[in-house]
Amino acid sequence: MEATREDVGTVRAFNRFYTGVIGVLGEGLVRSPYSLTEARVIFELAQREAGEVLALRRALGLDAGYLSRMLARFETDGLVARERAPGDARRQIVRLTPRGREVFAMLDERSVAEIRELLDGLDPADHRRLLAAMRTVQDVLGERPRRDGFALRPLRPGDLGWVVERNGALYDVECGWDRTYEALVASVVADYVRGHDPERENAWIAESEGERLGAVFCVRREEGVAQLRLLHVEPRARGTGVGAALVAECVDFAAKAGYGEIMLWTTALQRPAHRLYERAGFVLEEREAPEERFGDVVHGQVWRRKL
Repeated sequence: MEATREDVGTVRAFNRFYTGVIGVLGEGLVRSPYSLTEARVIFELAQREAGEVLALRRALGLDAGYLSRMLARFETDGLVARERAPGDARRQIVRLTPRGREVFAMLDERSVAEIRELLDGLDPADHRRLLAAMRTVQDVLGERPRRDGFALRPLRPGDLGWVVERNGALYDVECGWDRTYEALVASVVADYVRGHDPERENAWIAESEGERLGAVFCVRREEGVAQLRLLHVEPRARGTGVGAALVAECVDFAAKAGYGEIMLWTTALQRPAHRLYERAGFVLEEREAPEERFGDVVHGQVWRRKL
């Protein structure tokens, strides 16, 4: 997806706004004489007893000359000590002095106090929204979740609304489907609640560090047939094993509940999901005639697996 000028402007506007909120553009970070970059260096050095200057520069993405001048100032102020690495005079080691650790403690304490003040000024709903948005930015721009970095859990209050919302939003963006698909998802969720048989129906949320990554439902289709429904995985969690784990959990539950078969309905568009189903033992048994649904021409498919 190619970014528009408006997209770029949105990011730049957010950067200007947020740097103002955290005080980066002021005279000093957290009412101190240190800039954001200087504070980052102090914070990084405080995480270890000593470290190589080269590793520090790479970790923070700093220019070599800029970092060297900064460390020279810190050394003059008594914050750091530098020395040559034993056995290799080309490598330089740097560590915080006791005075440097006092400065770190001051910066850390003030930073915690300012963040707590910011969060305490929000009502509970905005507090949760802000933290969720920050986690989303970090997830999208940072590393993807580890393959083993999630767990499956039962439904909790609020999950059903989230399932409807995310299905509607994702299928709008990824397939171009209109709100009639979201309405279908809402009806499936409502039917699950109204006629729920806990012995033969269940649903799961994939979660990592309190954030939902995906969901799936197992419902009764017929007396001996279960149906896998509403499988979705958040884009940032795809390729991490979340989808396979949700499908496997659904199949395992259906088998233990006494069903002889499990089926699912999907479309020809969902090719990545097809690979999940194949690996889980499902077989494509029926290709439906093209049909106008969800503001699109949909090529439905029925997949089945014996249990």
